[in-house]
Amino acid sequence: MRSVSKEPADVDRSDLTARARVRDAAVQLFGRSGFNVSVRTIADAAGVSPGLILHHFGSKQGLRETCDDYVLQKVREYKEQAVRPASADELLLAMASVEESAPLVGYALQSLQAGGDLARSFIDHFAADAEEWIAAGVKAGTILPSLDEKARARYLTVQGFGALLLDLTLNPPEDPDDFAGVMRGYLSRMGLPSTELFSQGLLADRSMLDAYLLYVGDPPQP
Repeated sequence: MRSVSKEPADVDRSDLTARARVRDAAVQLFGRSGFNVSVRTIADAAGVSPGLILHHFGSKQGLRETCDDYVLQKVREYKEQAVRPASADELLLAMASVEESAPLVGYALQSLQAGGDLARSFIDHFAADAEEWIAAGVKAGTILPSLDEKARARYLTVQGFGALLLDLTLNPPEDPDDFAGVMRGYLSRMGLPSTELFSQGLLADRSMLDAYLLYVGDPPQP
């Protein structure tokens, strides 16, 4: 079980500022280069000693957990500030286009590739949101109902992020810090086929679904 670090009451403001500098430098470096970046490299970027990082976070894993919590919190804040429900790629593009939040996108993408607690929390969070806006669409008559709304929302979330990560692997960015360019490139390649698939469908009838339901022991009921 992860431990939650608490700052002692007598830590002065400059100490807290150093902690934030380390966290921000780690988010940027992890997002750009992955999680094998050394503590010394992070310390150099933050302008502190490696020993200070260990003092604040206990270990590199402790620093990673702090970064995980910070990035997920900031992503949630961006979603809460959104004027309307947004898909994952729309939100990430909006965040990537803002200088101060762009490193969060890089970190999130690296975390999804690496797996772990943040990846699971990230997917769970987006799937829950997707379920809400899909339900609103079903109620409004703009989205067809599903036999299993929760499963569909999670599938769309996993499919969306999976397609994004595979596309990034096949089309690595020239500038790894240009997260807005990364997202725009993905949308330019995938925007038309995904929109066409969702709006027009793929199969001409439901025979494949009917055949699948015959082999399900306890199929969901409409």
